[in-house]
Parts: sequence; structure tokens; C-alpha cells
Amino acid sequence: MNVPVSSAETLRTALAGLLDGLPPKAATQAVDRLIANYRGTTPTHTPILRDRSDVVAYAAYRMPATFEAVRSALEAFTDAVPEWTPASHVDVGGGTGAATWAVNATWAGARPVTVLDWAEPALALGREIAAANPELKPAEWHRSRIGSALTIESTDLVTVSYVLGELTDADRAFVVTAAAAAAQAVVIIEPGTPDGYARVIEARDRLITAGFHVAAPCPHSAACPIVPGEDWCHFSARVARSSLHRQVKGGSLPYEDEKFSYVAATRFPPAPAPSRVVRKPQIRKGQVLLDLCGPDEALHRETVTKRHGPLYRAARDADWGDPWPPPPAEDQ
Repeated sequence: MNVPVSSAETLRTALAGLLDGLPPKAATQAVDRLIANYRGTTPTHTPILRDRSDVVAYAAYRMPATFEAVRSALEAFTDAVPEWTPASHVDVGGGTGAATWAVNATWAGARPVTVLDWAEPALALGREIAAANPELKPAEWHRSRIGSALTIESTDLVTVSYVLGELTDADRAFVVTAAAAAAQAVVIIEPGTPDGYARVIEARDRLITAGFHVAAPCPHSAACPIVPGEDWCHFSARVARSSLHRQVKGGSLPYEDEKFSYVAATRFPPAPAPSRVVRKPQIRKGQVLLDLCGPDEALHRETVTKRHGPLYRAARDADWGDPWPPPPAEDQ
């Protein structure tokens, strides 16, 4: 019997093949330089990914984490729009296509896909990697400056992942506005840092102003209840470490956790989670402490004890980022 190969496994295999022939020292040096650039606070005016060695190092090092973060955000999004499947997708600033792979892993099947990025080496490698996935072979990869000159054709879904931090304030606003004008649904993912969260909240406000409804992670489309400067909303995705990850970071663990912030919004009414677990649940003897963002537009802590029966068991299984309470089928 043939066992279907998942998008994640296909992507891992394709990425592993990229490093063949690239000296480990060269890959490590390229990753170190790219990390320094991406962690900078100055918006980039030229592509960070300059040539194939840069792109190979970036793809092998960062694509798995970006893929898992985007897929986690999309999973929460699908809970809010269970009957909806995008018939087309535009990935803005998609580079080597991690978000495109995540969309395909979430909604299987071929669909018109356009990846826009201004780094031609990234687009070329993204096209090469996508050839490993029959459903992504028809994708189109176009060089486009991501900013005030951006044009997005009408589409069902626009993703913008790990891009806004590279833009000026004006370009950031333009890109989000252009995505809202073009799409039925927009999903934006940024690093799970205070600055990344601030960019997500700015985009969230802009989408709401454009008439969108927040589908995830928030249970509502009102103002975020977090006090600016005191905390930030972010989540975590588990990522299997490649040999390059272990080589660069010198770590022995087979995994790492990618922290990310995101917003998913739609022009049509979604069914957002009743509440969202916004911190790692604290499991104590006979009780679980859940930090929740609720429909009352406030943050609160709920204590679930053994007296709650099945709900207590569900709380012990709850993860950071999960809806709460769990859907009925999971509560039985």
C-alpha cells in the first residue's frame, strides 16, 4: 500500500537536497549574516538574499520554521472558516515559498498560486523546490517590489509572512491595504517579538478599517486588550531541527520552537474561537491554569480543576494557541 507523503515531508526532503555541494562553512557564514540582517531594525532597501548560496542557506535554515508558523496560523484560521477553501492564493514577499507550501498543506489540491518577491534568486529557488510538489508546479513566481508600487490581482487568499518588518511604515501600510483590496481573506504572520506583535496589531487595525472580520487568533474584532508596552500576543510552533540548524546553533535538541504573532481576517463573517489560550497552560496538582483572551474583549485566567470532569482532561491536553473551550467533539 502506498502511504501518501505530506507536504511537510516533501519540503524537508527537497530542502535537504539543496545543501548537497554547499560547503558547511559557507552555509554557516551565510546563515550568520542573514540572521544579522533580518534582526536589524532598519528597513531593507535592497534584497537581503543576493545569490544562490544566500538563498540556499536561508531556505534550508528558515523555511521549516516559517512553514510551521504559517501552518499553525492557518490551522487556527480553518477552525473559524471550516467550510471555506481558497480557490486562489497570492503570497506577498513569499521568497522561496514557505507560506505557499503551508497553504497547500492546509488545503490540499492544486489552485492558481502567485508568489511575489523582489529577490530573483529566491524566486528561482522557490520555483525549483516547488517542482517536488505536483500541486505547486503550476505556481507562478514573479519579481515584484514589495511596497508602494505593489499590485495584487484579485484572489481568495493573500498571505504576508515575515515581510512587514523589512518595510518602511508607509510601505507596510500600502501592502496591507493592497492585500485587503485584493482578497477575501488575509493572513499576516510576523516574528513573535514585541515589535512583530506591534506590526500585526497595526495590520489588524488596518484590515478591520477596510471592513474585514478577525477570524483568528482573536475571539473578537474589537481592540486588542493587551496594554501596549506591557505584554504582547504571540504563539509557538514546534520545528524539527535540520543538521544545518544544529550546526549553526550548536544545539543537541532535535527540535526548536518558533515564536510568531499573526492575524487572519476575512471579508465574510467567520466563526472565531469562543476564547483563545494565549499562554502556555500551567498544569498543577489537580488543576490547570489557562490564560485566555475572551469574547468580552478582555484577558482573564480560568482555573479548571478535577471537579470539571471531561473539561479538566481537555484542559490538561490544551496547548498554547488552542481555542477554549474545545469543540464538542473533542470534549467527549
